[in-house]
Amino acid sequence: MAERILAGTHFLNGDEACAEGAVAAGCELFAGYPITPQSEIAERIARRLPQVGGVFIQMEDEISSMAATLGGAWGGRKAMTATSGPGFSLMMENLGLGMMTETPCVVVNIQRGGPSTGLPTLVAQGDMMQARWGSHGDYGVVALVPSSPQEAFELTVRAFNLAETLRMPILVMADEVVGHMFERVVIDPEAIEIVERKAPNKPPGEFLLYEPGEDLVPQGMPALGDGYKVHVTGLTHDERGYPVLNAETQEKLVPRLRNKITHHIDQIVDYEETDLDDAEVIIVTYGISARSSLGALRLAREKGLKVGMLRLKTVWPFPGDVLKGLADRVGGFVVPELNLGQIVLEVERAVCGNAIVQHVPHAGGAIHDPETILSAIEEVFALAH
Repeated sequence: MAERILAGTHFLNGDEACAEGAVAAGCELFAGYPITPQSEIAERIARRLPQVGGVFIQMEDEISSMAATLGGAWGGRKAMTATSGPGFSLMMENLGLGMMTETPCVVVNIQRGGPSTGLPTLVAQGDMMQARWGSHGDYGVVALVPSSPQEAFELTVRAFNLAETLRMPILVMADEVVGHMFERVVIDPEAIEIVERKAPNKPPGEFLLYEPGEDLVPQGMPALGDGYKVHVTGLTHDERGYPVLNAETQEKLVPRLRNKITHHIDQIVDYEETDLDDAEVIIVTYGISARSSLGALRLAREKGLKVGMLRLKTVWPFPGDVLKGLADRVGGFVVPELNLGQIVLEVERAVCGNAIVQHVPHAGGAIHDPETILSAIEEVFALAH
């Protein structure tokens, strides 16, 4: 049997690195459907999973792909699917089912230009709000956003770990350029921490499938066939998993689906700081937009402008308290993203009028050039002074 973790230094694109991250994290089932620009994930993992005793299934569409991923998880396997814009839309109902049934799995979206068929082979970041609000009802979301193939590997591993820790689907929201760019990826098995599925904390007959612990997460998850009474439903349910359709049960269950994330927010939220110590204007960015933003930061520094950068590696839950704290000491924020205004809304809400927020929109199809971001930085400096 082949090695599960391919130790060493590799030259991979982001999609391939994502697939290797999944295999390294212990993924045993991938269910998906071909769609640009994520197909390289499916192609790579279709070769790799059988080598390590896993299963690759090409489903008939993304609706069934998400359903099979949930089913694989309840069968006791670490499971994953991957898609892009139109497929992500089709997955939304079953993603909500995964949130309601608290099913650990990973969903990767390599974003492309939309709406509709849009730009199948070109970049965008237009699905960020869909990631948060795409399925109906109230629930919490964790979405990780890599900016390089190295992070595509690392954050996919982290997504599997968070799925097991929080017992829920975790999203990886990459984009076409990160997915298709080739860079060095270093894989060190000793640096990889793997979280395994928690076994039920009580024997059959005593175990309650949705009884939360102090961390608000159900205590363990049996697989179908393990001898436990398992009832999995998208209906509002009690701690046994049985449908109970009233306001009291809804009030007990649904806020917990959100609060189990806020309860762990300090362990979930992740970001990278660049030159923040003396910054007067801060770029807030994520994904491939961070690469252009770094170029703009360097240009600004060459001009004597004190600019810093906050690169979000976790967009959901949004680090609003971090932005709120920074707003007390800087003149403004610049938010470049490959959409017409999504995460900038969260920045504005966090800043709450205490600093200037300048959006740098781009409809997709290409990435920002650093000079465009620099112009926005200079405009904020002019307004702030």
